[in-house]
Amino acid sequence: MQNKLIAQRYAKALIDLAIQRNELEKTKEDIDFIRASMSPELRMVMASPVIGDKKKTEIFRTIFKEKLSPLTYSFFDLVFSKRREWVLPEIAEEFIEKYREIKGIEIIEITTAVEVSDELKTNIQKRFQNLPRFQNKTVEIRSKVDPHILGGFIAQSHDILFDASIKNDLQSIGRQFIENMYVQRIR
Repeated sequence: MQNKLIAQRYAKALIDLAIQRNELEKTKEDIDFIRASMSPELRMVMASPVIGDKKKTEIFRTIFKEKLSPLTYSFFDLVFSKRREWVLPEIAEEFIEKYREIKGIEIIEITTAVEVSDELKTNIQKRFQNLPRFQNKTVEIRSKVDPHILGGFIAQSHDILFDASIKNDLQSIGRQFIENMYVQRIR
């Protein structure tokens, strides 16, 4: 929980600074690059209490010095000087979340039993785009496959879950049989 709060504060500071300097898109590209470059090994190095702060800063500078804009580079230099390098992945994730909020981008995760075609993804995207909650927003569809749902789909966006899977329908029918609502209970 504490990591998330720290990451939110740093991400908000970075996004506010990027907006103020009119470098939001460039900063987002830098953050995407950092996220793509954060291998499990690099994450372990940044979180390790055994590796010294100076060594972590040196590693970060070596990897990213020529690849980041001056704003992003100096911001993460500050993060390292405050000894918050262990929160680096969370800061990047929070930045992306705040960026999506500012740009009005909604991510909808679709889970299906089989891979979904691009045509169907586009159709689903248009249908969600027409819902009142997603008006004036950009809807992005991410899909994943889970054969356990048997058929249908599950759509999730933040705290909203729409379960139209066969597995859910079968569980609902099973609960109805257990309740046996069509037969009067004998007392």
